[in-house]
Amino acid sequence: MLLQIVHIILTVLWWFIIAQAVMSWLIAFNVINTHNQFVGQLWTVLDRITEPLYRPFRRIMPDFGGLDLTPMLVLILIIIIDGPVLNYLASLAYTNGMA
Repeated sequence: MLLQIVHIILTVLWWFIIAQAVMSWLIAFNVINTHNQFVGQLWTVLDRITEPLYRPFRRIMPDFGGLDLTPMLVLILIIIIDGPVLNYLASLAYTNGMA
């Protein structure tokens, strides 16, 4: 049960990061404008959700100019945690009779 909740949380975070990345590209290419109230509010919400995830990695990653690889790094970590790590924990729980 707990592993399913962690999986759901990681999946939701995955989609928030994807949405923020797509939205940042749309803003960068002037397809959407943050002066629009809905776009601005959506951008603020996504930023408040994802920035705490990015902050520790931005401290240690080198500056690549206008290219931010932090979302990609966080997505890779989510894949690692959601895939092999959760599967390993689930197999441990199953073999110990906790499932």
